[in-house]
Amino acid sequence: MIKVNIEGVKEFVDEREIREIDTKKALVELESLYENGWVDLPESYNTELSQEIKGVAGKIISESKALVVLGIGGSYLGARAAIEYIKSPNYNALPKQTPDIYFAGNNASGEYLSQIIELIGDRDFSVNVVSKSGSTIETAIALRFFKSMLESRYGAGGLKERLYVTTDKGSPLSKMAVREGYRCLEMPAEVGGRYSVLTVVGLLPCAAAGIDIDEMMAGAKEERSAGIDNACLYASTRQVLYRMGKKIEMLACFEPSFRSTGEWWKQLFGESEGKEGKGIFPAFADYTADLHSLGQYIQQGERTLMETFVSFDQPRANPVIPGGSLHDDKIGPIAGMDMHTINRSASEAVKKAHIEGGVPVIELLAPSLSAASFGAMTYFFKRSCAISALVSGVNPFGQPGVEAYKKNLFAILGL
Repeated sequence: MIKVNIEGVKEFVDEREIREIDTKKALVELESLYENGWVDLPESYNTELSQEIKGVAGKIISESKALVVLGIGGSYLGARAAIEYIKSPNYNALPKQTPDIYFAGNNASGEYLSQIIELIGDRDFSVNVVSKSGSTIETAIALRFFKSMLESRYGAGGLKERLYVTTDKGSPLSKMAVREGYRCLEMPAEVGGRYSVLTVVGLLPCAAAGIDIDEMMAGAKEERSAGIDNACLYASTRQVLYRMGKKIEMLACFEPSFRSTGEWWKQLFGESEGKEGKGIFPAFADYTADLHSLGQYIQQGERTLMETFVSFDQPRANPVIPGGSLHDDKIGPIAGMDMHTINRSASEAVKKAHIEGGVPVIELLAPSLSAASFGAMTYFFKRSCAISALVSGVNPFGQPGVEAYKKNLFAILGL
């Protein structure tokens, strides 16, 4: 379960203001909204779904040295976040029995696309295209490239065995899969893209990476049943800080494995809250690295920031600082200290400095960088986000503003 510590905001906010936020009303309203299907995903996840996903993943693992996931936004960010969080940001470079996993169809760069193709080389590979509509231009373009590549390498029969479609029932992609004989995995129609990480959208690439998806969903299930008060506390605290002029939230973590989760979080909160001239602007920083680029602004720039720190009780690895140095590096006294202690000390030092500089700090604490923890973390954020958006008076689902650039792009291209 994700714990919330608001000690770092008490110098800025009266706790009574936080308690007065009506999260109960938001929770009741959430139940009536169509795209709330993610709320019950941990409960509806069952052996049949688990075995279906594991079966497809097992086939991919047995046949391929690389898997290319085609999608943009929520169609890929959750899977990428999970793999880096649970396995490693260096997953593809590590020795393993599972395929390298590449993400494409999330931009319009020909250079990036060419590099993915070059990285695959002559290795056997499979493709998983993920799109609710099937008409997102970046993903549709990438699909044409990789479908052609699969057919050229394996023929029409091999193409059918190596192209997996994840989409809504009845979408253009679904109809193509039925017509051409591709394996199609259905997205729940009532779950929006950025809320879909705990559906087949995120679970299939995770299973192909060797992640225990049952453990991930068990973590989400525990968070669903026991974490509601913490989700409400986080949402309420954010809203009170927003009302006092803290318009930007900097999510920060001292573990690089969390970086892509930060990118997923940005989409979740940005698309859910940023409507009708309202919303906290979501930003992410990788500490301590980004303190050497953003630290000056955070410490002494315009006072419109709040921060949320994410920490972990137990590290995956915890090496000890060796003794000896070729120069006077001034750190002799901490030789023999473990790196987790150093990292936690850095977090405390940054928190103290930023609070003194006028930046309130919320802290979120998770047990470890594990599959269960990731399931809990993503469920916690989704519930907190929906509550926060409803408290501010906007619908957390839908993203009408995203359509503006798409319409312009289609017009420019004559589509």
